[in-house]
Amino acid sequence: MSNAAAPAAPRARTCLAVMLAAGEGTRMKSARAKVLHEIAGRSMLAHALTALREAGATRVAVVVGPDREDVAEEARRFLPGAEIFTQAERLGTAHAALAAAAALKKTEDDVVVAFADTPLVEPATYERLRAPLAAGAAVAVLGFEAADPFGYGRLVSDKDGLAAIREERDASPEERRITLCNAGLMAIRGERALALLREVGNRNVKGEYYLTDVVGIARAAGERVVVVTAPEAEVMGINDRAQLAEAEAIVQARLRRRAMKAGVTLTAPETVFFSLDTEIGSDVVVEPHVVFGPGVRIESGAVVHAFSHLEGAHVARGASVGPFARLRPGAAIGAKARIGNFVEVKNAEIGPGAKANHLAYLGDATIGEGSNIGAGTITCNYDGFDKHRTEIGKGAFVGTNSSLVAPVSIGEGAYIGSGSVITDDVPADALALGRGRQAIKQGWAKAFRNAASARKMKAKAKDPVSS
Repeated sequence: MSNAAAPAAPRARTCLAVMLAAGEGTRMKSARAKVLHEIAGRSMLAHALTALREAGATRVAVVVGPDREDVAEEARRFLPGAEIFTQAERLGTAHAALAAAAALKKTEDDVVVAFADTPLVEPATYERLRAPLAAGAAVAVLGFEAADPFGYGRLVSDKDGLAAIREERDASPEERRITLCNAGLMAIRGERALALLREVGNRNVKGEYYLTDVVGIARAAGERVVVVTAPEAEVMGINDRAQLAEAEAIVQARLRRRAMKAGVTLTAPETVFFSLDTEIGSDVVVEPHVVFGPGVRIESGAVVHAFSHLEGAHVARGASVGPFARLRPGAAIGAKARIGNFVEVKNAEIGPGAKANHLAYLGDATIGEGSNIGAGTITCNYDGFDKHRTEIGKGAFVGTNSSLVAPVSIGEGAYIGSGSVITDDVPADALALGRGRQAIKQGWAKAFRNAASARKMKAKAKDPVSS
């Protein structure tokens, strides 16, 4: 056996991500900050932060606009350790990055400048953007091949790499024919980042400081600048509602492919909508027009039938939900349980094998294993001030059109007669009836019809015109 020491593993490079989230996005026509608008149930800012974290960012600095505590709060919610900085004046992208100068002084190996309104960039793309820095480049710029390059900054290269980023208005006719365009994102070697950003001068008629000028500054200093490319759809920026809808379509297509590759059957994939955090097991079948809101977990072998809406719910193995079912936050559907058409479940545990096949509201309840909940059953959980809980034991049978006025407990194996209003606890194996006694009056219907007919005939004989 050799006594030679094994070679040390290469040290992982640290990374500071500077997330620019100061844009207001007036084209959204919204009082809400642009970067808080959601795609697949998660804000644009959260999408971008999640990708950076998964790409190995060791620190994140988020630059927000003045009086945007809502944006800062969202950043802290997803990354509790995020450092928050404010860009008091909107003087360009380099100026925004320099708002995080205090973070840039704590030098990391790599600095990635990202944008919260470019939320579709994948973690692998951020990793590829950083890779040239480890090989000696000072700056790496993310680019894309544009189907229509008009309006984009062109990436002008020479034998030594990227020479400049030329804006449309400044480009020569030859440069305007370039289809390789600037996506805006940039990686800078950590020890050079602050100095390069500070060298960006007031170089344009708008009196703004642009991140793109870093390229020319680095090249003038004899340093290497490279381009890393990504698909055009991945680097799209979002400035209005139409682009937000385009981004939603892209993300949903990704999520559908991911689900099907993981063994999920989507019978009409284009009609199913996921949230980014949807967890769905293999051999799950999802029928058309199903919407998964945030916080849904579906275990293997379950079926979600058409036109169902789920949010904050857990569906166990082999359970069946829908069609036209609604599972609200706190719904927990047990193994092989059945929630049928037009059944709504909220903050309720449905035991294994229990059934609520149609037309019921089950809120703030625990329903025991194997119980049967008849059509039209309602757990009356709200008294106008507080919510109260209904407890239904194992194997209970609740007849149709029953109202269970919480707080109330139905014992194991108990029966609730159809049409009952239950206000008191029901012991195990008992029958509870909470309805008026039926009365039968023989011949009443015939007498009623005869009297009514006689009145009509009399009125007609008295006034044939109006009749």
